[in-house]
Amino acid sequence: MSTADAPPASGGRKRSDVRRNEQKLLDAAAAVFVRSGIDAPVREIAAESGLGMGTVYRHFPTRADLVVAVFRHQLAALAAFVDDPEDAETPYEVLRRWVHRFVDFLVTKHGLAEAMHSDQAGFEALHNEFVERLLPVLDRLLRASAAAGCTRADVRAYDFMLAVGNLCIGVETFPDYRARRMIDLLLDGLTLTDPEVEGA
Repeated sequence: MSTADAPPASGGRKRSDVRRNEQKLLDAAAAVFVRSGIDAPVREIAAESGLGMGTVYRHFPTRADLVVAVFRHQLAALAAFVDDPEDAETPYEVLRRWVHRFVDFLVTKHGLAEAMHSDQAGFEALHNEFVERLLPVLDRLLRASAAAGCTRADVRAYDFMLAVGNLCIGVETFPDYRARRMIDLLLDGLTLTDPEVEGA
């Protein structure tokens, strides 16, 4: 049997399985955190992922490990966001789609401080990384939407990011608080009124 025909090493398969399971756990944990909060039981995350609780703990021995990993996972996805329209989306609709993902990300971020209560320096480093990586993406999306005549051109990305963050804080206090509804109202405030509609 030639080298090319040889089966892949079992170690390579194991590493691939480990990465695949970790990806499943991160996706599942992110979904559960949005639905049930950062303190959701580990068994709910395991059920969402289709993996056992032992697998969860092998990958993430503590809740803080899991929360930080989900934070970085979501951060990477938001930073790598490609603003290509889907199904004839306008630049405003692309912006809206990104902001909705950002809102889900903030659910994890708001629980990060509590999960890392003994590592203030680590939390601040992650916060700074989040601002540095996501602010340019949001700025690009806001500029594209404004250039297309969809939204106002006088909105700073940093101001808008702070506004979204502040509107998401209510999730921690009020059980019936609908963050996405509040964010949609904020987004609606950015849009320019269609002159034809206004004059009708």
